[in-house]
Amino acid sequence: MKLTPHASLLTLNTLALDAHCHWLAEVEQTDDLPQLVANAELAGLPRLVLGGGSNVLFCDDFAGVVVLNRLKGIALQDEGDHWLLHVAAGENWHELVCHTLQQGWYGLENLALIPGTVGAAPVQNIGAYGVELASVCAYVEAFNWQSGEIERIAAADCRFGYRDSIFKHEYQDSHFITAVGLRLAKAWQPSQGYGPLAALGEQPSAQAIFDTVCATRMAKLPDPAVLGNAGSFFKNPVVPAALAASLKLKYPQMPLYPAGEGLAKLAAGWLIDQCGLKGFAIGRAAVHQEQALVLVNLGGASAMELIALAAHVRDSVEQKFGVVLEHEVRFMGCRGETWLDEVLA
Repeated sequence: MKLTPHASLLTLNTLALDAHCHWLAEVEQTDDLPQLVANAELAGLPRLVLGGGSNVLFCDDFAGVVVLNRLKGIALQDEGDHWLLHVAAGENWHELVCHTLQQGWYGLENLALIPGTVGAAPVQNIGAYGVELASVCAYVEAFNWQSGEIERIAAADCRFGYRDSIFKHEYQDSHFITAVGLRLAKAWQPSQGYGPLAALGEQPSAQAIFDTVCATRMAKLPDPAVLGNAGSFFKNPVVPAALAASLKLKYPQMPLYPAGEGLAKLAAGWLIDQCGLKGFAIGRAAVHQEQALVLVNLGGASAMELIALAAHVRDSVEQKFGVVLEHEVRFMGCRGETWLDEVLA
């Protein structure tokens, strides 16, 4: 384990914000974790786990320990009708998707090009093009900071929801994800109910779905290595079906998806676009010109510029549609997670 005091986080968050932390700890094996707990100098400091840093906005310097998850390794088990993959949490998510496709283990192709690490995937219950991690997750293994033990948490106990899980709530501060179990059916069936995948015809190959997802994402989403961003900044709002129906009457072209009994899901990007906000900027923070759901750092943006832009986008959508957007990106204050309204207060 490598410990660095007063470390810069500039290259460790894809929004490219120039924040610092009191300590940076790079964890490369699970044996490093008890050492962190036993370190008296770090005791009592707030703790933040980072993977790829692709879903965090540092509102301030972090006055604690940032723990970088660098655990590696992939193991395969044949379960007859399924493949079971045991994947270390520090593995890159997209590289895992590519690896499974090359090996003929299908089921992750809709989730291609989602930035970040495997360990971050269950926290957000990542999803794209009609597939969520919850549909393939068998379990999550996590180190309990209090007990010093690694626990295996069944998927049914992870409380997966839309961009949500127990790891954003009760287990946020108490558990460090070390590995994820993924169960992929050998009798694979394509999932193509969203967007351009529906145009692929009956029974497209997993490779065709992967290629289409990658092409679609690359056409719309900026590369964080070129233009700082955290991907989709806001969640697609789930609203009462009655509200959705009334908006659909007023805006017939509005995308609308079923979201359970009495509920409907709207497309946040479409709502923002209808407010005329593509390209809108506050300082060096801007709404991306091609995809309104993405807020970008044009270079040298401050945290407060991005926060002010997020507030303006949210308020504009609420004023026009009566729908309140919730940010998907995690806002991180000096001692832990915070929220847009708390930062603005």
